[in-house]
Amino acid sequence: MKLIRFGPAGAERPGVQLPDGRRIDVSAFGEDYGESFFGGDGLERLARWVEREGARAPAVGDDVRLGPPIQRPSKIICVGLNYRDHAKESGMPVPAEPVIFFKATTALVGPNDDVIIPKGSTKTDWEVELAVVIGARASYVSEADATKHIAGYVLHNDYSERVFQLERGGQWVKGKSCDTFAPLGPFLATPDEIADVHDLKLWLTVNGEPKQDGTTRDLVFGVPMLVGYISQFMTLLPGDVISTGTPAGVAMGHRPVRFLHPGDVVELGIDGLGSSRQRLRAYA
Repeated sequence: MKLIRFGPAGAERPGVQLPDGRRIDVSAFGEDYGESFFGGDGLERLARWVEREGARAPAVGDDVRLGPPIQRPSKIICVGLNYRDHAKESGMPVPAEPVIFFKATTALVGPNDDVIIPKGSTKTDWEVELAVVIGARASYVSEADATKHIAGYVLHNDYSERVFQLERGGQWVKGKSCDTFAPLGPFLATPDEIADVHDLKLWLTVNGEPKQDGTTRDLVFGVPMLVGYISQFMTLLPGDVISTGTPAGVAMGHRPVRFLHPGDVVELGIDGLGSSRQRLRAYA
């Protein structure tokens, strides 16, 4: 199943993208896609509802804005340097254990919303990433049991301001959490939609020019390991997001370096998870 949310920012409604690509409004189901939905049997109940009522559900037009496919989660957890080629281009060693940092949940926006270059930014950068959405409370779970705690997968662009992140001291969160820096979607795909999460192509272009071209086969730490590992340090709640890292090809890895400017258009995608498009604009 593919979950969407649609409508004006802050007033999104739940929907489903059907196997034939049509989108339907499932507001009559009565629940949005948040902690209680994922933490209960929401996915199973929704699937039954769609089978029973989907043919009568209102259509969602292709011209309707898509929001993030989940409500604001309790936390967005990111994994750094989780592709060897990205660690190399960053001038950093491949980590012996996952590098974990947070991204503020206020950064969350829809997949095709504008991205705002923050005040004082000179090095806004892109990062195409596979993100995992937690489906069941996870605390001290084993790697072997980790997949039981996954609701699905989603496309994420982990925008970063490199001066804030790397040149102003403190933790990376400063360069990761600016408003609009977490476009998510277009949809959440449940695990049955993805044949092998560790064999997905990721790509990203800027103004039509290819920048990133990778595969999740190259993850240093795989999805079950990350879920189990992170759960040793904090409780993962249903709806929480884990973003698993980016392959090589970010702006700071290119020569000559060219960071993002107002008017630039970033497009990205992952096999089975669709694509998204963001236009950059200056802070007003």
